[in-house]
Amino acid sequence: MTKLDDIRSEVLARIDRTERNYRLAFLGAVALEGLFLATFLFAADFTNRTHVLLLLGTLMTYSVVVLGLVALGAYINRGTLRVLQAMDATKGAPRG
Repeated sequence: MTKLDDIRSEVLARIDRTERNYRLAFLGAVALEGLFLATFLFAADFTNRTHVLLLLGTLMTYSVVVLGLVALGAYINRGTLRVLQAMDATKGAPRG
């Protein structure tokens, strides 16, 4: 293997490690927020309009944030795939 192939392998390993850490952090945050929501649903008095309004505001805010994160994730994945395609294209290219 050449030095360039070693660099490629190291970068891909770093990308995999970062993606794994991101998924763990994301799942931890989802679990924590789910716990907060379950606690609110358990403690809320739904005959009180303020509690209902807080629940609706929270759900609307989370829906916007989740949709933004999905769009950002799709954008990042597209960029990552383009970089990987460029790396594959240069793999067999002559060096000069």
